[in-house]
Amino acid sequence: MNVLSLVIFLPLAAALGLYAVPRLGARAVTWTWIVACAVDFALVIAMWIGHGTSDGISYETNVRWIPTVRAGYHIGVDGLSLPLLALTSLLFLSCAIYSLRPQRQARAFAALFLFLQTVSLGLFAALDLLLFFVFFDLSIVGMYFVIAGWGHGDRMRSALKFFLYTFLGSLILLLGFIGLYLGAEPHTFDMVELTRTPPLAGSAGLAGLVLLAIGVGLAIKTPTVPFHTWLPPAHTDAPAAGSAILAGILLKMGTYGFVRIAMPMLPDAWRRYAWVIIIVGLVGVLYGALVAYAQEDLKRLIAYTSVNHMGYIIVALGAAGTLGDQAARRLAVDGAITQMVSHGLITGALFLLAGVLYDRAGTYDMGRFGGLAARAPLFSGLVAAGAFASLGLPGFSGFIAEFQIFTGVIGSGGTGPVVVGGLAILGILITAALFLRLLHRAVLGPPGELTAQVTDVHRGELGAIVPLLALSVVIGIAPRFLLDVIEPASAAVISLVAR
Repeated sequence: MNVLSLVIFLPLAAALGLYAVPRLGARAVTWTWIVACAVDFALVIAMWIGHGTSDGISYETNVRWIPTVRAGYHIGVDGLSLPLLALTSLLFLSCAIYSLRPQRQARAFAALFLFLQTVSLGLFAALDLLLFFVFFDLSIVGMYFVIAGWGHGDRMRSALKFFLYTFLGSLILLLGFIGLYLGAEPHTFDMVELTRTPPLAGSAGLAGLVLLAIGVGLAIKTPTVPFHTWLPPAHTDAPAAGSAILAGILLKMGTYGFVRIAMPMLPDAWRRYAWVIIIVGLVGVLYGALVAYAQEDLKRLIAYTSVNHMGYIIVALGAAGTLGDQAARRLAVDGAITQMVSHGLITGALFLLAGVLYDRAGTYDMGRFGGLAARAPLFSGLVAAGAFASLGLPGFSGFIAEFQIFTGVIGSGGTGPVVVGGLAILGILITAALFLRLLHRAVLGPPGELTAQVTDVHRGELGAIVPLLALSVVIGIAPRFLLDVIEPASAAVISLVAR
């Protein structure tokens, strides 16, 4: 077993180990979970160092699995997947630390998150479409039980809606994968081979239908408008750690699928429908920001900002398919991948902070709080940092990502991209307004009716949230370590789309 397989399956082995020792108390279960996540994170960092700035696939394993359809256990990492593997291992570690608080059915809770960690890592490392699909589907199952078992409010309804929407998306995605398989000569599910020799190159109509199937399947997972309606209730009723993983990791499965599968395997169709993709992304940017501004519920507000931020990624990837300046298009893809990492860090931290508020007062209603800065200064400072990071203030990772996206989109050439960039910037202005409104209503001003119930963050909560925001600052100030990994991979994607 190579180190990448160890990284993928170590959390699952730890989950099984929790049930192999039935006398473990809740505290011991959580600490076992934390140690497993910490070891996994350390292994990913070692992989990052070993990968360096290579522009190829490293830590590759390719074992025959279903030879009759040329599907295999094919995994590896490059500049597209390695940042997301690191994000996944860090965010799951943060959720484990956050869960040091007393947890109902702690063993099952920890085991589910460890299972989800294996599934997420496996998806980002997969280099076989069938293997990708298996991990994609299992993520739906894991998150369904997290929401249904440990959520609040109308959790069963929200979990069912999440499952039905995203499972439908996975079935549509499978149809697209079958289309890629049948269109390849020879037939194969191997992603490296499909990228090297894109299928359906001579059949524009079939390529468009396959792109539609893959696009809809991934758009539901992302989610993009109008496939986003499962997201707000799922976030609102999920436990805080579940929301952090759902927004920080599971949504990236959709956007990662676009850049890993749709763009390089269907480059002609991606170019042909680039403006459709751009417009869909732009609608998500503006719609997500405007609806977020209207929310009174803190978790729904953060959920709709996720629709907004995912919209920026879709706009950037669509712009990469236009016939403009190649350097600008490459910059747009750099920004899209950086935005995936940035959004995971910032939104993960914001959802954990929302969980702190719910843990104290049992509600996310911003109108019932006020003056939290005097009552809980550390909590208020972290909320302010998360808000400014999310709106893209310089010094945070969001600024680096959005600067690359806007520069790449506007610089790709022509009047259209300039108009799109200008309209997308309105999303930042609306996001700034909604987060300033949040700070004004909940953090500043006179005390609200529930302010007295709010105590400051505990050490475990600090240990979970501060590293996420701190890494956002590190990327915002010194992003070179991240960009050096991303840029060779994004250049390879653009070379495939441009050919």
